[in-house]
Amino acid sequence: MSDIAPAQGHWDADESWPVVESTDLHRDGWVMALRADRITRPEGGEPFRRLVLEHPGAAVVLAIDDEERVLCLRQYRHPAQRRFVELPAGLIDADGEDPLDVARRELQEEAAYVASDWRPLATAYSSPGISAELISYFLARGLTETDRGGFELEHEEADMEILWIPVDELVDAVLDGRARDAPLAVAVLAYDALRRRERI
Repeated sequence: MSDIAPAQGHWDADESWPVVESTDLHRDGWVMALRADRITRPEGGEPFRRLVLEHPGAAVVLAIDDEERVLCLRQYRHPAQRRFVELPAGLIDADGEDPLDVARRELQEEAAYVASDWRPLATAYSSPGISAELISYFLARGLTETDRGGFELEHEEADMEILWIPVDELVDAVLDGRARDAPLAVAVLAYDALRRRERI
């Protein structure tokens, strides 16, 4: 007999532990901030410190054409000091903004494409031990080239490349470590799993 508890009723659940003290470490006009909270367990005890990166959430687009190629971007990311193969993505800019609207906006601004068919793929917290970032992943099909709607690429985005990579090649690249961007991995592997289950 297995000691593993049945899965039913054991999924993620909202919960909030008491905050004794909260201190801003960095806060400015941008949508993200860093704070230090001192929290306790619900039953009490000695408070302990946890850093929290406040994050409004984001949307990621897995845009696939009729040849099963994925629209990818190659972009430099300074914190990792690495150029990554990524997907079009962006932050939720305002409270209550629909992640699907963000996905549509980012596909147009970053890649100059629009899509006629949108489907949700997954939602996932990026690194819940430090960040509240919840990413909504979308599949986009029926792609048409367009303009960027007046959006101008600058900084790292001005050096961004657009690539078309076959889905199966991208799955292999994620699995063997050639493509290490987590949002790309989540989107590609979710799509592959749904495809294998004939649910997409």
